[in-house]
Amino acid sequence: MSQARVLGMIGVAALAAAAVAYAQTTVTPIPESEPVEAAPLTTTPEQVTWGDAEAGATKATTCAACHGVDGNPSDPQYPRLAGQNERYIAHQIALFKSGERNTGMAAVMKPFADALSAQDARDIGAYYANQKAGAGVADDSVIASGPNEGMKFYEVGEKLFLGGDSARGIPACMACHGPDGAGNPGPAYPQLAGQQAAYTQRRLEEYRAGVTQEQDPHLFNVMATVARSLSDEEIGALSSYLQGLHPRADDFAAADAPAAPLPTAPAPAEPSAPTEAVPAEPDTDAGGTAGT
Repeated sequence: MSQARVLGMIGVAALAAAAVAYAQTTVTPIPESEPVEAAPLTTTPEQVTWGDAEAGATKATTCAACHGVDGNPSDPQYPRLAGQNERYIAHQIALFKSGERNTGMAAVMKPFADALSAQDARDIGAYYANQKAGAGVADDSVIASGPNEGMKFYEVGEKLFLGGDSARGIPACMACHGPDGAGNPGPAYPQLAGQQAAYTQRRLEEYRAGVTQEQDPHLFNVMATVARSLSDEEIGALSSYLQGLHPRADDFAAADAPAAPLPTAPAPAEPSAPTEAVPAEPDTDAGGTAGT
């Protein structure tokens, strides 16, 4: 192996390690009382405050038709918003409103976003951030051929999410989105756990294409750099893995839930006391005898 190739591989590995280290150093702990804010809330010309979840519940009623009342949609083409962090939702609404995000279902979203102020977006984000995210099921079918032959489909995505691929300069997804896919509201890295596979796949394909109209594309470019080396199979597998990802506590809660009581058979009836036979009265009809 040539010295140049060795140095190139070392450089790629160092770049991946640096990306992971940087992402980990920017992770902001989530406080109990309010979301984390890494950037000023003030926008021009509006003055925006922390989102009000109660106000957001009213404002989100128009969102329910596609995203579900609590942000857990039944239609797989619409993203799950329940549990998503406030800043990320507000930022995406702003991108739809400005027309900077114009792929996928953007044409459907824009008229709704146009009607919202920046404060409305924060309130809606706060409402969904307080909802409990559901999850789907990951595809565990076995891959029959190709470089991942013999692996379960979701395992290909799991490997990338947890460990990345240093040979291709792909950092682990969990470096920014957390090992449980809960995201990080500080730098507005979105929650991925439980997200609809169809939606995640579409977004990863958009990142892989690397085309955006965002005026400040630094976050888009981070994802574009990660996604550009992913194959169709890897994108599908990542999407499937994330759809089934959910907090382990949910499993324990389900296991600890009391089982429904089994129906009980009715108690046997108490035997009735034997009745004493009463002798028949003699027949007093003329010419007759008793018992005839």
